[in-house]
Amino acid sequence: MRLTIHREGFKILTYLFIFLASINVLMFYAFPEKVVVTNSVLVISFIVFLLVLQFFRSPIRQFEINDNQIIAPADGKVVVIEEVVETEYFQDKRRQISIFMSPFNVHINRNPISGMVTYFKYHSGKYLVAWHPKSSTENERTTIVIRDKYNHEILIRQIAGALAKRIVWYLETGKEIEQGDELGFIKFGSRVDVFVPLDAKVNVQLGQKSIGGKTVLAEFSA
Repeated sequence: MRLTIHREGFKILTYLFIFLASINVLMFYAFPEKVVVTNSVLVISFIVFLLVLQFFRSPIRQFEINDNQIIAPADGKVVVIEEVVETEYFQDKRRQISIFMSPFNVHINRNPISGMVTYFKYHSGKYLVAWHPKSSTENERTTIVIRDKYNHEILIRQIAGALAKRIVWYLETGKEIEQGDELGFIKFGSRVDVFVPLDAKVNVQLGQKSIGGKTVLAEFSA
């Protein structure tokens, strides 16, 4: 699989490289006789840079559009599958499927279906751990509703976790989107909730790993 670096990482990686390089240069000139210390700092700097670099990796994937399927919006682990009352938009019962994204997952978010964005709202909030039951309603988050050409509507919620300090989105109300395209990015650990109709057939299980744009979360009944 080919990998590239996501555009959201360019600035952070550049600043981090300059910062780490500056520290190592200072250490080299300040403590030239302490080779063990300067080498240790160099190794730690290299590891830190690699960890951040892998966070912004962007695997190149091929997507097959299927209007009947709701695909995973993110890489991660399925941590919630339950019937809930969605109170922000639908004011009705829906099936919630949640994916937890650790710092080691690809953090690109993708459109689960094709259609039009009929609702978008950003909410400032707390930074509870992403698996906390109240993170879906109290953390910093976005709410996005997409309606397809058959009038199916699903809701996606990007949720910041304890480490995530910035949610990025590329959608707005009225925008036509395609399944598999990028809808946003969440930096450093987070969660994505998807609310589907109760009659949709769920195709994943708790604890299952998901691949953004590939794993089929559910299928519409008609």
